[in-house]
Parts: sequence; structure tokens; C-alpha cells
Amino acid sequence: MAKRYSSVEGMGLKKFWKNKRVLITGHTGFKGSWLSLWLASLGAEIVGYSLPPPTNPSLFLLAKVQRDCSASVLGDVRDIKNLENVIKRYEPQIIFHLAAQSLVKKSYLDPHETFSINIMGTLNVMEILRIHKGNTKVLINITSDKCYENKEKISGYKETDCLGGHDPYSASKGSAELITTSFRNSFFPAHGYKKHHLAVASARAGNVIGGGDWAENRLIPDVVKALSDGKFLKIRYPKAVRPWQHVLDPLGGYLLLAEKLYNDGADYAEAWNFGPNNKANRTVEEVINILNKNLKQKIKYTVEQNKKSETHETTILKLNCTKTRSRLGWQPRLSLEKALQWTAEWYNVFLDLDKDNLRDLTLNQIKRYESIKF
Repeated sequence: MAKRYSSVEGMGLKKFWKNKRVLITGHTGFKGSWLSLWLASLGAEIVGYSLPPPTNPSLFLLAKVQRDCSASVLGDVRDIKNLENVIKRYEPQIIFHLAAQSLVKKSYLDPHETFSINIMGTLNVMEILRIHKGNTKVLINITSDKCYENKEKISGYKETDCLGGHDPYSASKGSAELITTSFRNSFFPAHGYKKHHLAVASARAGNVIGGGDWAENRLIPDVVKALSDGKFLKIRYPKAVRPWQHVLDPLGGYLLLAEKLYNDGADYAEAWNFGPNNKANRTVEEVINILNKNLKQKIKYTVEQNKKSETHETTILKLNCTKTRSRLGWQPRLSLEKALQWTAEWYNVFLDLDKDNLRDLTLNQIKRYESIKF
């Protein structure tokens, strides 16, 4: 049984991360921006490699994330030469690979781009580290809970369950997991760790929520857009159950996993699930009702009836995080109600057009999260 920690401060994260050189691919995205701000606040030296912010507005720009980066390089993870030059120049000790095409619907519209970014981007990072014997000790490939072959399991998917994917996005993430496993087994095996000194893991998280997300076809960004435009929110599947969690919960898990990999090497070089507690598996309708208790503006919505979707929709998608809880000592810190409260707090400021305070609010939420005990 892994040691349980009372708070992020108790985990010793500040001591560990101070002056660590960290490369984050996809640092201009939603999760990448939160991760960059958090690591910078812990004293890490951040190098970001990404395309320009994928949305407008974006958390990256509103929270002025670039000022926290030692280097912020615009580049495509499919450009192996450019990515290789960045890794060779900055010699990161730890790499978080987040750069991806992350939208299911977009994967239907452009499956080639989805497979290209999610597969070749992962392959390029792995190949560079295979060839370039630098200072990198840890690589965490951030994939998705959708990497599993979804059979609507009520008990949730374990890390050993079959990978798959009905839609192109899910299949691309399953493929990224297979690439990670293949390179770990072939080039960075546990039994050879003392020779190659690189611990490779993957992290699978569910739906994340939080301030600063404007991705298309996601519930909370759609809510904010509807409120901004003074329109009704249109939803199709009000009874669909999703594993909602605040973005800081899985990110905290990634930080803890990185520390374990750095200190204990191959002992933690595996796949890991980071999902919410069962109580956070709620329907779309329930989430809207909770948001309405916290947003200054009330959500008005309509349910689209009798529209046949050209895309596959899952009804239940859960992760079994028993291994993560027992071996890493990780568990979510925010209940769904609290996660939605913090999310509403962020968007209330945005909707009030008080955008100059969004950076301070984001950093404040990180500090508040660090102080939570369990």
C-alpha cells in the first residue's frame, strides 16, 4: 500500500520540482496551460512545444502562461526535426506529452489528421528519446479513458483491459498506448533501466472540467458560449453518464507519477488510470443543474429530439482507479460539486468581463487545491 499524503505540500512537490527542466508538448492547450502554470509555481523550468492556442479565447493567453515558460516554441509534434532540436537544446529531465487532436467529433470530420497527430506525434517523441541519449529520465504520455474498447462496463476499465476505440479519436489513443507499450518493452524495459535510465508511462484520464476550456462540443464550454450569446443551450443526450473531474485532479496525479518515475525508475513505468470517484459519474442533466446553482447567469437549455447522429455516442464510460489509489496513494481531492463550483467561479469572472483577474484566479485555485487534505 502506497503512502497516503494529507496535501500536495505534504507530498513534497515544491522540493522535488524546484529547478527541474520540464518539456510540455501541447502547453498552449487547456490541460497544458494549467500544467504549465502549476509547475512554474512549484519552481520548475518550463519549456513548451506546441501549435498556437487551439481556441479563441484561450486559457494560455488569458492567464498569460507564456511568461512562466523559459521557452515557448511554436511547432508541430509531427515535425520530428524541429522537436528533436528542442529536446537536444533544452535537455529536459521530464517530458509530459500532451499534444494531440483531442476532439471526438473532429476525428470524424478529419480522421487523417487525428491519426497523424496522435500516432506520429507519440512515435516521434519516443523515437527521439530512443536515438538521443540525453538527460531525460521520465516520459509520461497523456492519452485518454477513450483508449479502451468500450463495452459500457459499469465496474469501470482497468489498465489491463483491452484497448480499442469505436471512433477515430478513440482508436488513435488506443494506438498511442500501443506505441508507448511497444517502445517501453523494446527499448526502455524495466530490466534494462540501469542502462537506459528512462522510465516511460502513460496516463489515462476521463472528462476534465475547469476554467479556461473552450473546446468544441464539450458541455461546459458550450454552456459558456450559450450564456455569452444569450442563447439556449442545445443538448442531445441529457441522460448520458460521464466521469467528470476537475482538471487539477488528474494533473496532480501526473505530477505524483512523474516524481515516482524519477525516483524509482522502472517500478512505475506502466499505464495508469486517473478518474473521479463513482459519485462524480453523473448525467449531463445533473451537471447542468449543479452549474445553475453556482453560475450568476442561469442556463436555459433544450433537448434535441429525434436527431440521428452520424457519430457514435457512449452512454457509460468509467475508469477503475484501484491501482492508482493503492500504489501511488493518489485520489481525487475535489467532489463533483466542488469541481463545478470552482469552474463556475472562473467563468463568472470571465462572463463579468473581468479578464485581467483570470491569471490570479487560476493561480489562486491551484494554491487552494494544494492545501486540500484528505
